[in-house]
Amino acid sequence: MENIKAHNQKTPWDSPWTMRERIGQVLWGVAWALLCVWTPKPLNPWRLLVARVFGVKIEGYPFIHQRARIQVPWNLTLRHRACIGDRANAYSLGPIEICEAATIAQEAYLCSGTHNFADPRLPLVTAPIKIGKKAFVGARAFIMPGVTVGDEAVVGACSVVTNDVPPAMVCAGNPAKIIRGRYE
Repeated sequence: MENIKAHNQKTPWDSPWTMRERIGQVLWGVAWALLCVWTPKPLNPWRLLVARVFGVKIEGYPFIHQRARIQVPWNLTLRHRACIGDRANAYSLGPIEICEAATIAQEAYLCSGTHNFADPRLPLVTAPIKIGKKAFVGARAFIMPGVTVGDEAVVGACSVVTNDVPPAMVCAGNPAKIIRGRYE
C-alpha cells in the first residue's frame, strides 16, 4: 500500500479526529438523514448540493443514491457520471476517488481505514481507494484500504478485493482473483 497514513493516537480510546472533524461528521450525519435519505431518485441534484456543502469534491454530474452512506464527506471525490448505489458505503476515513462513469453497486463497501494491529495503541491507518473510469464494483463487494480498481475493471458481487485490479480485468472471490479480461 502506498500513501499509508498512520494517525497519532496515544491510547486505543483516543479519537484520531480533531474536535472540528468530529462535529463536522455529526452535522453531516444529521444533515444527510434530514435532508437526503427521504428524497426520491430524481432529487439527485439536491443530494449533490448537500454533499458539496459538506466537502464532497464533485466534478460534472455524478449520482448518489438517497440511501448511500458516506462517512467523511470531505474525503470523497466523485467524477462525472460516477454512481454510488443503494446502501453502498463509502467509509472514507481516508481519500476515496470514484472516477468518471464508475459504478458502485448496492451494498458495496469501500473501506479506506483499518488499524495497526502490531501497535498496542491500535492507531487508525488510512490509505486511499481509487475506482477507475467506467469500472464496476458489484453488489456487496468489499474494497480494502489502498486498493486501486483500474479503468473499466469489474469486481464481482461479494468479492473481497485486497490488491489492485488491473484495467479492463474481471476479478471475483474472497480474496478476489483475476478471472479474465473484461472484453474477452
